Amino acid sequence: MSDKTQKILLPGGAGLVGQNLVARLKDRGYTNIVVLDKHRANLAILQQAQPDVTCVYADLAELGEWTRHFDGAGVVVMLQAQIGGIDYTDFQRNNIDATKHILDLIKASPTPPYLVHISSSVVVSVADDFYTRSKIEQEQMVLASGIACPILRPTLMFGWFDRKHLGWLSRFMKKVPVFPIPGHGRYMRQPLWARDFSDIIISCIEQRVAGGIYNISGHEKVDYIDIIRIIKRATGAKTPIVRIPYHLFYALIWTWSLFDKRPPFTTQQLAALSAKDEFEVIDWPGKFGVPYTPFVKAIDATFNDARYNKIILEF
Repeated sequence: MSDKTQKILLPGGAGLVGQNLVARLKDRGYTNIVVLDKHRANLAILQQAQPDVTCVYADLAELGEWTRHFDGAGVVVMLQAQIGGIDYTDFQRNNIDATKHILDLIKASPTPPYLVHISSSVVVSVADDFYTRSKIEQEQMVLASGIACPILRPTLMFGWFDRKHLGWLSRFMKKVPVFPIPGHGRYMRQPLWARDFSDIIISCIEQRVAGGIYNISGHEKVDYIDIIRIIKRATGAKTPIVRIPYHLFYALIWTWSLFDKRPPFTTQQLAALSAKDEFEVIDWPGKFGVPYTPFVKAIDATFNDARYNKIILEF
């Protein structure tokens, strides 16, 4: 039986996984949750949704007052990650520099907290972009640290609070006269519901799962165009879905990036979409005691569950 009063520290906890994880931890009765994040707007959203959670503004790439929150921590779930963007400096700071500081703090602690590291399936992807390179280096840092901890590699995630990925696509669908699909749209994905993934993290905490690398892939293979169709049905959108040539789609995304320094979708992410990755599917329901939620059911809950489906994070 896990101690529900232990301090659980979530660096980068105001993003998609962190917001879902906090909600699930609260549902399970945990009472001492501290979130460190540098996104002020999303911290405020988290604080409003979960008023009894300690939310702390912190740029983890810079040592500062935030480090005191590691004192007395029983668990650290390392969530901070730069996912998108066109400047590698952001990936260096958020995925590399911040990780070094966190690992150093854990190793320096007289009673080191239990660590769960959130890696990504991209570390074994054929893609080669800023996110992939920085996540590979980050995972290697964790392995080299000597800290025994589970390393979880989730695939594409979706769920409540989704400001990117499927959440952004659903909102974009409602704003445009037609929804463009690059090329044939038959780009296989293995989407993972953030609530299932959060329950896996909690299972690690409660079981104190030791060192190991776990590929946490969605158990269903769904083509991108079918994902869009399922979202359209779940949200009741009327927007026509139209295939356009891949190179035209690429040009449109590239042009967008000229006017938006933080575009929701980049040419690197488009290349990753069409990279033909297929990730290992392990029996994580058996390993962690977390049943897999079918994709269609998870999509319905994501967009139609009244508790959190109206809360949208900022970029």
